[in-house]
Amino acid sequence: MKQITDFPSVPLALLPTPLYKLENLSRETGKNIYIKRDDMTGAALGGNKVRKLEFLLADARAKGADVVLTAGGPQSNHAMLTAACAAKLGMSAILVLKKRGVLSGGNLILDEIFGAEVRFVDTDSYDGVYAEMERIMADLRAQGHTPYFIPVGGSVPLGCLGYVNCAKEIANQAEDLGVDFDIIVSATGSGGTYAGLTLGAKLFLPGTASVGIGVCDDPFEAISLDLMEGTAALLEADVPVDPADIRIHYHIGPGYAIPSPEGTAAVKRLARTEGILVDPVYTGKALAGFFQLLEEDSAFRDAENILFLHTGGAGALFAV
Repeated sequence: MKQITDFPSVPLALLPTPLYKLENLSRETGKNIYIKRDDMTGAALGGNKVRKLEFLLADARAKGADVVLTAGGPQSNHAMLTAACAAKLGMSAILVLKKRGVLSGGNLILDEIFGAEVRFVDTDSYDGVYAEMERIMADLRAQGHTPYFIPVGGSVPLGCLGYVNCAKEIANQAEDLGVDFDIIVSATGSGGTYAGLTLGAKLFLPGTASVGIGVCDDPFEAISLDLMEGTAALLEADVPVDPADIRIHYHIGPGYAIPSPEGTAAVKRLARTEGILVDPVYTGKALAGFFQLLEEDSAFRDAENILFLHTGGAGALFAV
């Protein structure tokens, strides 16, 4: 099996991110609830996508790219972090975003601060977004630029390496704490974080289940399996990848990138018990789904130690 260090990367994140017990929430729920603070990765306001961008932007640099394009919803933390990290590396960023959800404030302000060009596409399908990205890249090439395409969430096997590595980081921190995690919970908005984390759990956290909270209605069971297989192949990992490894619980609310009442309540619950902020459209919805599973799911009722991955995105709290 190849090592993560065998793949070129650029240092963008401050690692390892903190992992600790949420004492108040643990008392409230009767479980040992821990949090992994990937909202503290160091770039911009932090977030999970920085781990992926370390590999993706290294690839972009190796290919001579001067313009990076990516996609997402209007409050996409991935898009904002792509703009921030591209700026750090001297690249321009063009963000092609779905014209859905909250279209002002929040991360859109940060996109402008980091110098990104934002273009909206009025569609519910990423097919339309990607077609627009291809058109823009053709224009850029005609102007003498070298563009680099990053799909929504950076969810390709190369990007997933960031979360295989995160699972290894969690394993080391769990050993230091003397804790065996029964379940790891993460937001699933494009599949890459969850796929990398789930494959990484198989490699470094045997016996730990990985549960994703789907925040849109994409078929994440199939998407995650495909990404896990591609990442395992990239690593030349001799580990079986099985549909049984994948568990997705959906909490979409009124729609993709639109806050839900349950998600907003979860944001306030975490803020008022632990003083931690999560965004209302991605991590907040994942937190709401997590709280629901704590009450309704037998595996969660039987679990002793549960880890929630904070994927960042607090800038969207200021969207209007």
